[in-house]
Amino acid sequence: TLPLIRKAVERGVPLLAICRGIQEMNVALGGTLATEIQEREGSLDHRAPASDNQDERFAIRQSISIKPGTCLAGVFGAGDIMVNSVHRQAIDRLGPKLQIEAVATDGTVEAVSVRDARAFAVGVQWHPEYWVKSDSVSARIFRAFGDAVRLHAAAKSGTRAAAE
Repeated sequence: TLPLIRKAVERGVPLLAICRGIQEMNVALGGTLATEIQEREGSLDHRAPASDNQDERFAIRQSISIKPGTCLAGVFGAGDIMVNSVHRQAIDRLGPKLQIEAVATDGTVEAVSVRDARAFAVGVQWHPEYWVKSDSVSARIFRAFGDAVRLHAAAKSGTRAAAE
């Protein structure tokens, strides 16, 4: 996946990297990861609670803060949103081509974007796909990504059917 991520960014292909995807995106673009982040002093436990019920495991229970002036601020507005959280790894050193879009209350990076990207190129640490049909936050990120994909396809084919 690492070469694929780099090629997508290089070619201006829209990219939405989810959970492990944000981690791979960071590594592909020169960053590093921290493991077992729940063991860091002052860190929240971002792992899923122990349960056989997937809705409980993927419950929307964590507040994150969207930074003003970012791509995601254009999608959600700047400020706090609620997401699910099921990870034990996170970005340690940010890749030089990336910028932070959102952080958890403990400072854990929850979203990034590619600086000066030619297209939508965002990574999120949470799982919006789980609640896409019932949570407006989850739906909005996929709507933004879908709009970017349609714009890319229209530009590539020379049509005007972009984000209509």
